[in-house]
Amino acid sequence: MLKYISMVLFLTLTSAVVYGDELRVMTLNIRNDNPNDGLDNWKYRDHVVASMFAKHKVDVAGLQEVKHGQLLRLNELLPGYAAVGVGRDDGKTKGEYSPIYYRRDRFELVGNKTVWLSEKPEQVGSKSWDAALPRIATFVWLRDKTNQQIHLLVNTHYDHRGSLARKASSAVIVQWLQRVREKVKPATVTVMGDFNCLEHSPPFQELVSRSSLVDSRSRVENYSGPDSTWCGFKKVVPGRRIDFVFVDKAMKVESHVTDPTQVKGRFPSDHLPVIIGILLQD
Repeated sequence: MLKYISMVLFLTLTSAVVYGDELRVMTLNIRNDNPNDGLDNWKYRDHVVASMFAKHKVDVAGLQEVKHGQLLRLNELLPGYAAVGVGRDDGKTKGEYSPIYYRRDRFELVGNKTVWLSEKPEQVGSKSWDAALPRIATFVWLRDKTNQQIHLLVNTHYDHRGSLARKASSAVIVQWLQRVREKVKPATVTVMGDFNCLEHSPPFQELVSRSSLVDSRSRVENYSGPDSTWCGFKKVVPGRRIDFVFVDKAMKVESHVTDPTQVKGRFPSDHLPVIIGILLQD
């Protein structure tokens, strides 16, 4: 009996340590607040989007297509999280954000940088090549209060029309990723977002071939969910995996989930959330 109790105690403590050593990251394009979306309008979905954080025990999340009003609403619904990001049009509140949310109780913000995906990355509102709109990447580095590790995270949303702009955007991110990681010496590096491209496409290959990044799904033996992240609010469209979480190849990915769950017959967004679990190392 004593041996049994000791074994249960050992397993309980071991499980707790493993859970505490995990970093859970989510990417989700929440769809901008569009008045033409009818019953899929933001005002009917805000609480459902927010519920994804608790459902998946999210530590850090990168969201896309976030308008200022949506950011304020999510801040109300997610008091345990802090958000970092700016509007892409003016570097303040205008245009869509690509914010990064992080748990206040676990992380301390060390620094952040917004980069425009253009030939002039530090020029607010700039766009280049064949991009239809200004696009940004939000860089955030956080200190984990549990072990003092620094985590570098990048959240982005590539252009929906410009094929040249998408490939060039990957080059911009790789360049800035190298600059920032040399400065902060992170324990983990994660790049996530809506890349508006498929696996093995030129923008995808540009990102992984010029860096140490790999698609997190390729790092797990069994992943969960459909082979697509696009549903258009109606149904999951096969073969449309355009939302990714990339990690440094030295990192160990424990789980990869693409969540197709509907609430009362409706999706939280026109994209599906992607959630990964990263095993942290000392």
